[in-house]
Amino acid sequence: MTAAKAVTSAAATTPVASSVATAIAPVARSLLAAIVLGLTLPGMAATADANQTPSSAQTAASEPPHQRLRPPADALTPSSGIMALDHVKHYYTIPNFRLGGTYDLDADPASWHDGGAGGTTLESLGSEPLRVAYIAVGTPKRNDAGEITNAIVINTFYSGDATNMYNFWYEGQAGNAFSGGPIVGPGRVIDTDRYYVVFLDAIGLWGASKPSDGLGRQFPAYSYFDMVQANYRLLREHLKIAQVEVVTGVSMGATQAWVWGLMHSPSGYVKAILPIGGTTASDGDDPVGAWTFLLAQAALESDPVWRKTKGDYYHLPIEQHPRQGLQFMWSRLQLTGFSFPLRSAAPWSEIEREVFHWQPEGNQTAAFIARTKHEDAVDFWYRNDAGFRYNINAEPGRIQARTLVVHVETDKWLLVDNARQAAAAVDGAVFASFPDPTAHYGVFRAPNVLAETIGAFIDDRFTTHLPGIAGTAYTGQQASAEERPAGLAK
Repeated sequence: MTAAKAVTSAAATTPVASSVATAIAPVARSLLAAIVLGLTLPGMAATADANQTPSSAQTAASEPPHQRLRPPADALTPSSGIMALDHVKHYYTIPNFRLGGTYDLDADPASWHDGGAGGTTLESLGSEPLRVAYIAVGTPKRNDAGEITNAIVINTFYSGDATNMYNFWYEGQAGNAFSGGPIVGPGRVIDTDRYYVVFLDAIGLWGASKPSDGLGRQFPAYSYFDMVQANYRLLREHLKIAQVEVVTGVSMGATQAWVWGLMHSPSGYVKAILPIGGTTASDGDDPVGAWTFLLAQAALESDPVWRKTKGDYYHLPIEQHPRQGLQFMWSRLQLTGFSFPLRSAAPWSEIEREVFHWQPEGNQTAAFIARTKHEDAVDFWYRNDAGFRYNINAEPGRIQARTLVVHVETDKWLLVDNARQAAAAVDGAVFASFPDPTAHYGVFRAPNVLAETIGAFIDDRFTTHLPGIAGTAYTGQQASAEERPAGLAK
């Protein structure tokens, strides 16, 4: 098996000093507001207009008729992470899809059509069929059968949805600063003049089916494989996508990209994967990651209401639901979500807004008190549980897609060495990394930080002479089209 080639940005040789952290602290605080609060950013309503959303003429004519099968009107949580963009999200239902089953990667993929063997359908529990959600933009190219052949798929992250990723990456949105500028749009790294781009929700939160829709703790224990297969059904059957050029995403979205590679690259359906800050295991094979999220789960379960009801609290008035456990969870995660130098550069008056208190006073815990008004503890318990049961470390050799693995060297949740090892397990894969004071949250900026490298990979013009590869310095000149790394022509 060919070892992965390494790509490192020029900045990778520069230590992250306190002075750097101080200089970027104002930017980092705005990034934190976007990711931690998960709410509408200032100016969002003005941004999400008809000129900047997929209702534009370019896209409206390219999409099939949509099912507007929204979450229940009385759902406890919103249908979108950015409700100002909720109107551009669309839905698709998949009857009799099995959640929580087993996926045999050696079997005929037709055996996964309706989910894993031995899984449970939502209908069998008295609920509506499985619901998935998406936003689509760009320019489709079609084969003789009228099917789309130039799709790029963008998975969502741990706590996000299609509207969040659209807000961060699609040009003209208020959240673009979070990613260092727009990434998706005409002439951007992901060029909507060349590609049909689909932003996806994931089972368990926001617009997709989720425990807080009504089943609560009776909801089946879903997996990342379920997320991917359900969205495959959406792409193949509803959007009529016959070929996916690239699957990408950040954080948990990158983890899903790995699973897309396992499940759907051997058939040729997925031609390339670009996981940015993801993982191939979040159980004990990644002790730091598992420790981090087990503590997060323990924080959820420490809430007095959760302990009293054992997580079955939906009979209580909504104001009595266990939100303090959620606040404790977010406080624990954010302790290491950013680099310590950056945290140390911020004044305590800002930090204390994220420090959990059982009996907060003043601004204590204020950031997460605001955030968790729109979230449900059981939804996140299930999301964490899906990670604890995930490990594909023995499987990456199955991937037949071109593969570029990107990671933040200063990530404190998902360590960079694990990403290097995962890349090395895929024949011909290339590994790219860069440091960022925002630590894990640097993943959102990666396509701009490594724009030339990632853009070349997406467009399938990747060469060994791109900036940073094997020590090559950036010269500002166009890379020559030669010496394609092994495996990238797959």
